[in-house]
Amino acid sequence: MDRLDAMHLFLRVAELGSFSAVAQQLGLASSVVTRQIAALESHLGVKLMVRSTRRLALTSAGTAYLEKCRVILNLVEAAETGVAEERQAPRGNIRLGLPLSYGLKRLAPILLEFSRHYPEVSLDMDFSDRRINLIEEGVDLSIRITRRLEAGDVARRLGSSRLLALAAPAYLDRHGRPENPAELANHLCLGYTNAGSGDVWPFTVDGQVENIHVRSRFNANNGELLIEAAAQGLGITCQPDFIAEPLLAAGRVVEILADYPMPPLGIYAMLPSNRHVPHRVRVLIDTLAERLATA
Repeated sequence: MDRLDAMHLFLRVAELGSFSAVAQQLGLASSVVTRQIAALESHLGVKLMVRSTRRLALTSAGTAYLEKCRVILNLVEAAETGVAEERQAPRGNIRLGLPLSYGLKRLAPILLEFSRHYPEVSLDMDFSDRRINLIEEGVDLSIRITRRLEAGDVARRLGSSRLLALAAPAYLDRHGRPENPAELANHLCLGYTNAGSGDVWPFTVDGQVENIHVRSRFNANNGELLIEAAAQGLGITCQPDFIAEPLLAAGRVVEILADYPMPPLGIYAMLPSNRHVPHRVRVLIDTLAERLATA
């Protein structure tokens, strides 16, 4: 019996709590199952099970080994399933969490093309800037734009976005152009509240990132609204390039403090940490990574 077969047998015995019950399922003599478990214990050099009055019970070593067996056997099953899936066209449902502005501006065209190319995949999309708990909400994949990941996040980096400090020419004519980040304390700012704190903006000063506290007079959790407020001269805002580009091109806002660049934002495909990634989800991530890399 090879190692994986031994793990499968041990898993069955542990779950049923009986040599005879497993033997009956497999069409074997109970003595055969007993000998094979004994051989596994001899190979490992530890006692995995003890016989109680009614059933078998795991030792502490047996309990630890059982959990490792489950992980290994799940990985083997996932690998075999994945190989089988690779030979087939992707199919099934994908639940997606997408950031609002970036999702509509950059991801929607890719998702429409993906849907045309893979008609057997259905997409269930939620456009929102709120942070999604993938496991609790049953989401297969979310796209997150963030400066840093947290411990335990399962993610693939798809790209990055520049953050820009922006103001309307008319605002700068009235209030003057700040020459360094510290001068923002004397200006009216427009804060993005979904970033955690809308009144703290990071700038690179002398090679180090400094968090600059600004005075926010107009706050919102939507960048499109904030940049429109800036374009109308209500203050200075900090927005990613994908929101800023149309208004920059039209001359409605201009970049300021370019000599003090803000740290870039990473664009990540976030995955649940507790489950195998289906073939259809992997194909979608590969499509997004390829298209965004050439955008």
